[in-house]
Amino acid sequence: MRRFLALLALLGGAAPALVVPLRGWTPIAGDASRWQGGGGECLIREMRHTQPFPAMPTQQRATAVANRLRASLGKAGMGEVTTQPVDRGAAWAVLAGYVYEEAGARYRVSQLYLSEGGRLRTVSASSAVGTVSPCAASMRDFIRYQAQ
Repeated sequence: MRRFLALLALLGGAAPALVVPLRGWTPIAGDASRWQGGGGECLIREMRHTQPFPAMPTQQRATAVANRLRASLGKAGMGEVTTQPVDRGAAWAVLAGYVYEEAGARYRVSQLYLSEGGRLRTVSASSAVGTVSPCAASMRDFIRYQAQ
């Protein structure tokens, strides 16, 4: 997997509506692909990319992708990188966790990499490093267990 996969997931793009079943969470500016909770302390964003991303029908395939993604994120300068395959029923996805730094601020990110119609789709959750708001735990649980 190429290094730009990780960077592409951080860039903006058009995305259809995402349902975030978390109490008190609202779409940002009416855009149902971007949600905020905890008074803006926590953000969830869904993005659909044009980049090919084949389905992962087995845990072994998802593990291989997770390992390549971990290396790519590390090379892209992300800190505290972890990746793991996650079961999503009919297929597998990859869950990544890392710390991203921008303009002197550090953000903890949980990001789910999915294949949808052979294209990359990501669902990302982020909050400032050190955020103790209950929204941080609930959004990470949503990404890890519910987002599809």
